[in-house]
Amino acid sequence: MSNPKGNEGFVDFHVPTAGKACQTWYTTFGEYKSGTRALVVLHGGPGISHDYLNPISDIASSYGIPLIMYDQLGCGNSTHLKEKYGDGSFWNIQLFLDELDNLLEKLGIKDDYDILGHSWGGMLASEHAIRQPKGLRKLIISCSPADMKTWVVVANKLRAELPEDVQETLKKHEADGTTETEEYEEAVNVYYERHVCRIKPFPDDMLLAFSKLKEDDTVSMTMNGPSEFFITGTLKEWTNVDRLHNINVPTLLLNGKYDEAQDECVEPYAKNIPDCKWVKFANSSHSPQWEEREEYMKVAADFLQS
Repeated sequence: MSNPKGNEGFVDFHVPTAGKACQTWYTTFGEYKSGTRALVVLHGGPGISHDYLNPISDIASSYGIPLIMYDQLGCGNSTHLKEKYGDGSFWNIQLFLDELDNLLEKLGIKDDYDILGHSWGGMLASEHAIRQPKGLRKLIISCSPADMKTWVVVANKLRAELPEDVQETLKKHEADGTTETEEYEEAVNVYYERHVCRIKPFPDDMLLAFSKLKEDDTVSMTMNGPSEFFITGTLKEWTNVDRLHNINVPTLLLNGKYDEAQDECVEPYAKNIPDCKWVKFANSSHSPQWEEREEYMKVAADFLQS
């Protein structure tokens, strides 16, 4: 499908503690200054580039909704800071909230915009919405946990369903501190093929995002950890459940039947956000933007244009 790709560019992002100049890279699909409200897309990870979300640009080509994607600081085409590896005081949620605010202001859309956040991007989007920014009109939370302790509990349930030899490999490397090995990576991929993306082989854009993550996992390792179920980073205690009632915009909640973000993970959004609609994709895991591409775009666009 041909997408109406517009300008790519950078906005300066002043981070006093970075020790160097920082920039956020963005790309647009459609004309976000056309008078039609733009959708800003927040990728997951943290620390995995926007590439795996490229199908969401269908919303621009098929439904005429201008769309903006960007790479968060520390990954993809934005400024990398490998020297901040392991620095949990630097890599924190407030940094990425500030980056989002800066992008909205520099692009001139801070008074009127929608947001779609996937996985970690949905966590970040919810944190943004909890603060009730005046320009946010609608929110889409896609495949995102509301509480990391619940995420780990659910992930371990799913992990217990993996073949015994795969479970043993995971356990061994996590105990030995050898999670950077190819053997561990292959075992993790068995989980990913069930609960992250069920398309085989993985789409090229997803593989590209994974390869960029492998080149620089500073953000991911500091905030998350070696895998989706072995959480050692600063997000391991994160929750927003007791603050979700502060979200005051219409919200669409999405997840998949085979998603690592199982119903237990996402349900607090549905229960606590006053105006929240929940749609579950019957043939998807964590990547319905690939696994049920047309339906995903239709559900999102119908919500945004309603």
